[in-house]
Amino acid sequence: MAQSSPILSARLRWSLFTVLCVAGVFNAMDRPIIAILKPDMMADFGWSDSNFGDLAAVTQFSAAFAFLFTGWLVDRLGVNRSMQVGAAAWSLAAMAHGWAITTAQVVAARVGLGVTEAVQTPLTIKTVATLFPPDQRSFAFGFATMLAGAGTIAMPFVIPALALTVGWRGALVAGGIGGFISLLAWIWLARGVAQLRERTVTASPADSANSAAYGPILANRQTWAIVGAKALSDMTWWFINFWLADYYRKEFGLTTLELALPLAIAFAGSGLGALLAGWVSTKLLERGVSPNRVRKSVMLVSALLVAPLPLVLELNAFWPVACMIGLVMAGHQGFSLSLFSTITDVVPNAKVGRVTAFGAFMGNMGGVAISLVTGRVLDAGLGFVPLFIFAASSYLVALAWFQWLLPDIRRPEDAALAAD
Repeated sequence: MAQSSPILSARLRWSLFTVLCVAGVFNAMDRPIIAILKPDMMADFGWSDSNFGDLAAVTQFSAAFAFLFTGWLVDRLGVNRSMQVGAAAWSLAAMAHGWAITTAQVVAARVGLGVTEAVQTPLTIKTVATLFPPDQRSFAFGFATMLAGAGTIAMPFVIPALALTVGWRGALVAGGIGGFISLLAWIWLARGVAQLRERTVTASPADSANSAAYGPILANRQTWAIVGAKALSDMTWWFINFWLADYYRKEFGLTTLELALPLAIAFAGSGLGALLAGWVSTKLLERGVSPNRVRKSVMLVSALLVAPLPLVLELNAFWPVACMIGLVMAGHQGFSLSLFSTITDVVPNAKVGRVTAFGAFMGNMGGVAISLVTGRVLDAGLGFVPLFIFAASSYLVALAWFQWLLPDIRRPEDAALAAD
């Protein structure tokens, strides 16, 4: 596993990582924009809930397909070149929405955005594995998610104002402009940092020989433990991302402007949950608690936070519902953070990008499935009850799958000591 370079200062390390995270906020802007401005887009194009679900599914499927290649790309190009190529591509794709005036053009723009956005996840995990020592990676993941959550909290306040000024197309263009600004900041900070120019960091000749192939990771139980849990848990994440605003509209009659505060509460829970889970994980690891115990304990607590989700359907008061959704989002991020941290625990650096991307592929395929199902469940008049029941159980099922295939999380260096 690659260690952070001793000549790379903590300040520069965190500055680089912060810029990457800010770029990720602009990368992810399209999801809250589409969810919040759904009525405007439906009015422009005459869409139904099923049509909107299909659009979400197309985006997720294009991202899922791209993940089969972006992990390999990140492993081959290294952190610096991947950031430059990825940020430029997803920013251009976001700006392309500004010229979309037909449904077909919107679909084309969404496909392009889904494909290019898929660089971000393996790039982030690869960057953490490259810049930070093992015990600090959980906190780095928590920091990244917290910063993403802070950006998402601002979206319900910023997006309606942007839409009133420049329309929903202009709001997506603004995200692309922000991505290019982040890219310029990265280029300036990354100049002369040799660590970021390394294209593939390998731990052994065997890792080097397999640095471009997917076969070795697909034959590994560790990979399937991670990606199976990722697919199950991400179904709920994508369901909430695309449909939470719609739930608030239908159940409480909120307008686009009134959505700002409840959505901010939800994503505040997301960010704080990730930061707390990352901080707790790092503190426990630094005290000598095993990665196996830390990861699975955090995952169990996180799954239990999500389990009461169907209770929101019994609550008539708006604010308790908003707070419970915030807890659910915190639970998701604690669970997801532990999965990503497990990748850096058990996967050689040369394969981190591909395992992460394959996990994201499966997670996005879960998003495709839940988007298609949700639109049709709502059009059939079944409401949110079956969807919330599924979401509540998905994390416990994911943890059971994870435990079955990966009963002991052990870092390579720990396994070597045990063998001696």
